[in-house]
Amino acid sequence: MKFTCTALFAALISTAAFADSPVIVAVDAGKSGSTWRFDVTLKHADTGWDHYADGWGVYLKDGTELGYRVLAHPHVNEQPFTRSLGGVSIPAGTKSVIIKPRDSVHGVGADFEVNLR
Repeated sequence: MKFTCTALFAALISTAAFADSPVIVAVDAGKSGSTWRFDVTLKHADTGWDHYADGWGVYLKDGTELGYRVLAHPHVNEQPFTRSLGGVSIPAGTKSVIIKPRDSVHGVGADFEVNLR
């Protein structure tokens, strides 16, 4: 079972806006057995080791972290880019989760809600 959410508005945001926090462009969420896998596409104006998107996490609405994907290096020439995180356990009855991107300078960016089915 696979679900996709796309932030269409992200395409309308100017490139200059990406110099700040990373923006999530799309999320594919799929359930496999009792856990979930998240494929997150994000865009950020990485400049190198001094300023780059360095991770994203999956959270419940109350802020509980369910999983975190470290991005171990800059993606200066690969924008937007997609990275995955599997094995995420989500409590029964949860209808949506929040994906939060972060970068090495500004910290956590805007929430991106993903509806689960």
